[in-house]
Amino acid sequence: MYRRDFMKGWLAVGATLMNMPALGQERRPRPNFLLIIGDDTTYEELSCYGGRNVKTKNIDQLAGEGVLFRRAYTAMAMCVPCRHELYTGLYPLGNGSCWNHSISHPGVKSVCHHLGGLGYRVGLTGKRHVDPPSVFPFEFIEGFEPNCIHRARVSRAELGGIKEFMNRSAEQPFFLAVCLTDSHVPWTTGAPAHFDKEKVVLPPIYPDLPEVRQDYVKYLAEVEELDRIVGEVLNALDDSGKADDTLVLFTSEQGAQWPGAKWTNWEAGLRTGLICRWPGKVERRSETRALVQYADILPTLIDAAGGRAELDGTSFLDVLLGKKDKHRDYAYAMHNNVPEGPPYPIRSVTDGRYRFIRNLLPDAEYVEKHMEDVQPTWHSYWQPWKKAAEVEGLAQAMFRRFRKRPAEELYDTVADTACLENLAERPGFAEVKGKLSQALDAWMKSEEDPGAALDTEKAFRPLSLAKFHADQRAKRKGKD
Repeated sequence: MYRRDFMKGWLAVGATLMNMPALGQERRPRPNFLLIIGDDTTYEELSCYGGRNVKTKNIDQLAGEGVLFRRAYTAMAMCVPCRHELYTGLYPLGNGSCWNHSISHPGVKSVCHHLGGLGYRVGLTGKRHVDPPSVFPFEFIEGFEPNCIHRARVSRAELGGIKEFMNRSAEQPFFLAVCLTDSHVPWTTGAPAHFDKEKVVLPPIYPDLPEVRQDYVKYLAEVEELDRIVGEVLNALDDSGKADDTLVLFTSEQGAQWPGAKWTNWEAGLRTGLICRWPGKVERRSETRALVQYADILPTLIDAAGGRAELDGTSFLDVLLGKKDKHRDYAYAMHNNVPEGPPYPIRSVTDGRYRFIRNLLPDAEYVEKHMEDVQPTWHSYWQPWKKAAEVEGLAQAMFRRFRKRPAEELYDTVADTACLENLAERPGFAEVKGKLSQALDAWMKSEEDPGAALDTEKAFRPLSLAKFHADQRAKRKGKD
């Protein structure tokens, strides 16, 4: 089995419990935690990150009341693995979720155990993507859409459930994850009519085709809807009277389901918007270039709650409090394409400026099955894009970039956020590439990562969500 010693998860709970204050001992007030997660929202679409097409006024206001992270990353640009990383504080190989539609290893501990052991009630509303229940025993709260892919999906936010959860106890602190489904495909929510499709500014990797513009404004409408619901959730927190005692975190998750973002190790896929507000603790209207990733968020919350845990991630509480301006030296990432298509394993590392990418099967062609499915409500732009790629310059160049990649890539992500100019073979960058390559080797070794062998059906199947539910059905049938 390609994994490390998962006793780390069990030991972390013991560390958390051992560090709880003794009965009757004076303790500092514990904050509430409100985590708001967007879905498949490229960070650059948010106006506080420079987006020009949508005014995300509520998210911008949150940024103005706290700290905006410029260099926050996920370890995988896919919904299930990145959320498992966030909730467990472990890298994908540490928790077991190294593929989309996979589960964490039984025995791994999550935010439910770590904060629950510190006396928190731990709830989640909206999109789940968390299995097995033993690892993620959340209290599930009704009111927000739990499924992101229903074709008839509409934006739904009934606030009664989260209001009751926030106000249930004046003494017990809470952790609440509000997991929204905007802006995941199908793009069916919001008001596309708010946007003039002829005037919106397309990202530099998108060809200027009518179908691209038509779908892009549908996506922008979901980003606008995401912002609206964020405002409603923050208003609910204000109404509870607990806003001043709550650390609010907003994150945009990985990049959107467009070529070059989600499912890739480029910046638009892995970089996430991250904003934290904690009245009286976090400086207003501030930002940081400290390098953090999703595995660091849970250790930070445990630290803020007065506990400790040994996890893959480490607490950046001192960055939040303005005591430090640096956190980690490197942020790591991977991609395993199974079951979303044929094998195409990727590993990468960033130091906050340069990103080094290693494509482990560079002779293969990258194919993502969702892009190839002909679904009118999903990616109606993709077939016209492919057709245009036969003759048109940008469409052709970006199609080839998506499908065929070199063994190594290196980008200056400050000057080139779109990751278009590969510096890997430039003589002047040999030292940078060598340093990052060594760091990536060291991480893969520490994770006992076998590389390409991980991106196979054989490796994926034991931890697939489909197999898990099939096993559960078999167990229930056996009891009947």
